[in-house]
Amino acid sequence: MANDQTLDDWRVIPMQGIHNFRDYGGYALTGGGKLKRGLLWRSGQHAGASDADMERIAGLGLGSVFDLRTSKERDLYPCRRPQGFTAEIVYSADPDRPKFAPHIEAAHGFAGARDAAYVHEMMTDTYTRIAFRPELVAMTRGHAEALMQGDGPSLINCMAGKDRTGIAVAAIQLAAGVHRDDVMADYLLTNTAGDSEARIRAGMETVRGVNGDISDEAARKIMGVEADYLEAAFAAIEGRHGSIDGWLADALGLDEAAREKLRAAIAEG
Repeated sequence: MANDQTLDDWRVIPMQGIHNFRDYGGYALTGGGKLKRGLLWRSGQHAGASDADMERIAGLGLGSVFDLRTSKERDLYPCRRPQGFTAEIVYSADPDRPKFAPHIEAAHGFAGARDAAYVHEMMTDTYTRIAFRPELVAMTRGHAEALMQGDGPSLINCMAGKDRTGIAVAAIQLAAGVHRDDVMADYLLTNTAGDSEARIRAGMETVRGVNGDISDEAARKIMGVEADYLEAAFAAIEGRHGSIDGWLADALGLDEAAREKLRAAIAEG
């Protein structure tokens, strides 16, 4: 069940130029134990990282980074890395379509629309498909494999660290046995983690680059997350695979044996 640990100060690392940088470990697991802390990291892109941010990242001892952004996103917003950074950086393959983050693509889809309710509808619809993107499935599987191999702390990120990253993190948490309520609580933490106003302002600049007519209310809405979005993804997964477990096994290769191996690698107690 969701509890106060989702609100603990330790979970979010304050950064000057990186948004939504946080530990998605520490949650209790079905059957006992909990996810380790300091091993499982998620964030938005690092293009605006400060020197102080680089020092904080260097101190995490990352063994791998899984960058879910497309090549176009990476070209437009190249991530900074600490000096002497030795982590393996794994880049996502490009999808046939879309070429941008889900919330940016959604902004294209409602160009001219100013209504926040319509933004909600478009984002919810986007989430009915996001979990089946081949490139996201492959990267999530790779992230799980790196964790199972014990390659050290691992970071997974996308542009805003909320949609693609949210689905990938949910998959790892669910596979390890985190309660669905806690998975949702961690997903929703995007709305309050760190300097949420700075995150929204930065995202709104990009959103308005593709839809200059969007209202402040709608632009702010597209930069957040809502329970309806993740629930739409879960419903689509269950509709296609029969259950979350079926999706984990069939799409991600995380059958019960693999899930036991994952739990052994990332859980304690």
